[in-house]
Amino acid sequence: MKEFIEKVTRPCRKTTDFFLLAAIISVVLIIVGEVISSVTFKYLNVPDKLIAWSGSDNVGTFLGDYLGTFGVWIAFLLFAVIFKSNRPMLKALAPNRSLNNLKGILLGLLLGFGTNGFCVLMSYLSGDIKLSYNGFDWKLLIAFLICVFIQSSSEEVADRLYLYQKLRRRYRSPLVAILINSIVFMALHMANPGFTAIAGSQIFLVAIIFSLFVYYYDGIWVAFWFHAAWNYTQNIIFGLPNSGIISEYSIFRLEAASARNGLFYNVNFGVEGSVGSSLVLVVVIVVMIIINRKKHEKRDYWAEAEKAAAEKSGMMTAAKHAG
Repeated sequence: MKEFIEKVTRPCRKTTDFFLLAAIISVVLIIVGEVISSVTFKYLNVPDKLIAWSGSDNVGTFLGDYLGTFGVWIAFLLFAVIFKSNRPMLKALAPNRSLNNLKGILLGLLLGFGTNGFCVLMSYLSGDIKLSYNGFDWKLLIAFLICVFIQSSSEEVADRLYLYQKLRRRYRSPLVAILINSIVFMALHMANPGFTAIAGSQIFLVAIIFSLFVYYYDGIWVAFWFHAAWNYTQNIIFGLPNSGIISEYSIFRLEAASARNGLFYNVNFGVEGSVGSSLVLVVVIVVMIIINRKKHEKRDYWAEAEKAAAEKSGMMTAAKHAG
C-alpha cells in the first residue's frame, strides 16, 4: 500500500491535499466567505444602498446576490497567506507572459460570449425561446459586469486556484486535479433550481475547459473571464436562466410562456441544461487537446517551490561550511 501511495503521489504532498479533505476544506472556506460577505453587508447596509442606487428592490437585491460572493475571495486568500505552505498557489494570480494578461482576458471574454451566445442563437433560431427587448441601462450593465465577475471568479478561486492546486501538489497525474475539481464544481451546483443530469454534464465539461486553461496556459484569468462572460451573456444580456436562476434585469427578456425544451435549451435550467451546450463544450475541449497535444503543463508551482527550497537549503549549508 505504501508503495502504491508513493507511486501516485508526490513527495511535496501535504495531508490536507488528500482529495476528500481538500474538497471539504474548499466547501468550508466557501461558507466562511459567505459569512464574511453577510456580516459586511449587514454592517455597511449594502442591500439597502444597492436598492436605492438601482431604484428597484428586485434589481438591487439581485445585484447584491452576485456581489455577495466577494467574501469567498477573502476567505481563500487569507487561508493561503496564513498557511505558508499554500502560498505558491497565489503566484497563479500574477500577470505573466502566458495568458494571465490582457490577451488572456480578451480571450476569456470572447470564448464566454461566443460559446454561450451561439447556444442562445441556436435556441432562438429553432424556436425554443422568444426574446423581446427590455431596455438598455449602461450603469446597470457595468454594475452587473463587475458583480458577475466577482461571483464567477470566486467560484474559480475555490476550484481552479485552491482545489486544483492542492490536488496538483499531492498527485503525480494532472488528471486527478482536473477531474476532481470539476466534479466538486458540478456538485456545488446540484442544489440549483432545475438541475438535471444533462445540466450536471454541462457544468462538469465547462469546468474541464477552465482547468485546461490553467494546465496548458497557466491562465486562470482566462477562466475568470470565460466564466463571467458566459454567465453575463445568458443572464444579463438575454435574460435567460443562469444555472436555473433568472436575472431581475436584462437587455432582452425571455417570453417564458413560449419557451420549450430543445437541443439547445431547457425550460428550467436554460441553455446550460441542454444537450447542445454540452456538445459545444465537448468540441472546445477536443480542439484544446488537439492544439496542445505536444505540450505539457505550462507551470508547476510546487516543483518550483521544492526546487527553490532545495537551492536555499544548499546555499545555507555551503555558507555554514564556508564559515
